[in-house]
Amino acid sequence: MADHAIALDGFLDEETVPGDLHGSTARFRLTVSPTDERADEMILPCTVADSALAHAVIHDLVPGDKLRVTGYLRLPRTPDEPMWLVVTELAVLETAPELSDPAAVATAVIERYGPYVCYFDADVPEVEVFTETGVRVGTAPEPNGIGELLEAFEQRQAAGGE
Repeated sequence: MADHAIALDGFLDEETVPGDLHGSTARFRLTVSPTDERADEMILPCTVADSALAHAVIHDLVPGDKLRVTGYLRLPRTPDEPMWLVVTELAVLETAPELSDPAAVATAVIERYGPYVCYFDADVPEVEVFTETGVRVGTAPEPNGIGELLEAFEQRQAAGGE
């Protein structure tokens, strides 16, 4: 049966989970993309039955790790059964980059407030505000001033007949 094994490269989609109460099996999802096209991407559920390999999967892998898995594809026999890969071998090709401080990586955020969009830049206290159609509303001096800015904008719009 070894000649029917397949090898796939992909990224660990999310945290791994034990497959049983004792941690002697493991489950995880692998994002496989043979090309750079998003349409070719798939998320493949994987299981590990070997207890030593399951222990390594549960304790050593983190989301974002690039893996090469080898195993046997289990196809569904009925419409309500899932498809999954029974992993017999696993190699870490690249570890996920460590993010020491996620706030340091994200320097700007766009948030939506009803029909308005606010652009928060971590480097400045001001907040740029636009309508959802892209019309500039103005700049709030700080996040607490967004409400006043929106109220003034809506009053100008009502006075202008728009």
